[in-house]
Amino acid sequence: MTADLIPSMERSPLSSPPVTQAVILAGGQGSRLRPYTDTRPKPMIEIPGTGIPIVGHQLQWLAEEGVTDVVISCGHLAEVLQDWLKTAALPLNVSTVVETEPLGRGGGLKFAATALPRKDEPWYATNGDIWTRFRLRDMADFHAERDAHATLSLARPRLPWGTVETDRFGNVLDFIEAPPSPYLVNAGVYVFSAAFTGMLPDLGDHERSTFPRLARERRLSGWELPQGVYWRAIDTAKDLSEAAKELAAARDSQ
Repeated sequence: MTADLIPSMERSPLSSPPVTQAVILAGGQGSRLRPYTDTRPKPMIEIPGTGIPIVGHQLQWLAEEGVTDVVISCGHLAEVLQDWLKTAALPLNVSTVVETEPLGRGGGLKFAATALPRKDEPWYATNGDIWTRFRLRDMADFHAERDAHATLSLARPRLPWGTVETDRFGNVLDFIEAPPSPYLVNAGVYVFSAAFTGMLPDLGDHERSTFPRLARERRLSGWELPQGVYWRAIDTAKDLSEAAKELAAARDSQ
């Protein structure tokens, strides 16, 4: 396993019990990443130059953040990921569950969460295509302070286009290459309360059912990633090549 390209920073003082278990969602088809996903699930794709698949990076990061037990929810080409787990030098305990039929995002999350070892404790979850590194403990503290059932990480990605700045008369003032989005997006990393598992649907999408209900009850929080944190969702071949460039630049600058 290669050295970290994005080193962790010193931790802030602890104010709540650590979260020590997590779910990684790795069951999607990854159709927009074909042909890479013709032979492996999306989390098993390696970003060129890193020497490690996405899921390997996630497991290392979770372990460094105090997680001891991870359940990976598998689906598409589950056996490829399971075979890799058998030979990898893992920094924590990892088990897998496999959906025999599609359960939807909420159903898949609930299915995996029921396999966590400590049902009465909070847990992290992350989408299997997220490459990032930040202090999860800070997000868990934010979650605990607000007594939330669910906390979403929020990112402000750079727009894929250059933008044009004008004045009120229509005069072009400047061209800005790939500026940060004015909107926050779901960054695909979560903190959930122990009770949240029972709120998930057995089948279907929790973002259309559970999350809206919690938002109305003010039990859903959003934690914005700190400025300067690297974050990218690997959804397309372009994302893969862009991530390789960005991580190589980060490594060269160290």
